[in-house]
Amino acid sequence: MVADSGDTAWILAATALVLLMTPGVGLFYGGMVRRKNAISTISLTFLALAIVSVQWVLLGYSLSFGSDIAGVIGGPDYLGLSGIGLEGLDAIPHLAFVAFQLTFAAITLAILVSGVAERIKLSSFIVFGLLWTTLVYDPLAHWVWGGGWLAELGALDFAGGTVVHISSGFSALALTFLLGRRAGYGEHSMEPHNIPMTLLGAGLLWFGWFGFNAGSALSANGLAANALIVTNTAAASGALAWLFASWFHGKPSSLGMVSGAVAGLVAITPAAGFVDPLASIAIGAIAGVVCYSAMLFRIRRGWDESLDAWAVHGIGGMWGAIATGIFANEAVGGYSGLLYGNVQQFIAQIVAAGSALIYAFAVTLVLAKAVDMVLGLRVSEEEEYVGLDISQHGEKAYA
Repeated sequence: MVADSGDTAWILAATALVLLMTPGVGLFYGGMVRRKNAISTISLTFLALAIVSVQWVLLGYSLSFGSDIAGVIGGPDYLGLSGIGLEGLDAIPHLAFVAFQLTFAAITLAILVSGVAERIKLSSFIVFGLLWTTLVYDPLAHWVWGGGWLAELGALDFAGGTVVHISSGFSALALTFLLGRRAGYGEHSMEPHNIPMTLLGAGLLWFGWFGFNAGSALSANGLAANALIVTNTAAASGALAWLFASWFHGKPSSLGMVSGAVAGLVAITPAAGFVDPLASIAIGAIAGVVCYSAMLFRIRRGWDESLDAWAVHGIGGMWGAIATGIFANEAVGGYSGLLYGNVQQFIAQIVAAGSALIYAFAVTLVLAKAVDMVLGLRVSEEEEYVGLDISQHGEKAYA
């Protein structure tokens, strides 16, 4: 099929937008750690992009989008991108679709840096990242987008609430449990060292998310426009909801405000092609409150997942997947949810969210334990005290 130039141009632009989200995550996380770990934290997100970029070409795309094998994994059709030329896949070149999906896999690995920040060996992260992308992300992508069993069940995930956010959020929590708390956690101050950096990272994420969601229409059309407007609206309502919730408990936190925006973005991601703007206000606002509550729960439990991938991406992704089954409007994307009498869609969303949660959490624990037994996941106590910028990179963020 001959590719449409307009659609192709939009997907190439959307790919670049999503790619920008990876350094956005780096700045978002980098500002929240201590200054002695700023370079390390940002570098891990760039490393995630590098690892996935090579893995995706060699085998990741094929495992995700190759011919279906038992509803679980893709076949070897596209290993090394063999058989993929310049011809069109629907209205865009197949290679453009490959590149677009690559950026999704990359940012998913970058998000789970939250669970290992300030305490993981660089070498161990490389090995773990390769294994995780191959054995967690790729199967989940196939289940939902590659014709796997969740696609057959009828589960909806427009741009990655299940595949990207539930998987990364609950994987980050699993890594936190395995690695344990940072030395001195709960005893010494570990406040964010540069909140303006985090605010800048959030702005880049908000900007890049238009490519993430609107690009998932895979065409420059009305569905892309709907995805863009509901994405922005959910981010705004999530920001306001978290801001007011934190204000109720004390001061209105700027960090909380942008965390709420990201929570709204996460929650609207699976629903962006299926709901209308009014529904997106509710989805974003509820995400802001629910994710803020999850963060407070984490703090009470003493879990050192302090960049909050679990609270924002894991819980936000769960709510977004379920919300898709509630608010899906046939007039938007051709599917209806619980509000329109479709109980089956609601059930399918719960099954998809629950299966992604269990699979990602369990397999992450196994992979991390295996890497820990062979290489050791955590830096030494002395290296952690000095900071990973110096001990792992031999550099200082601030001279």
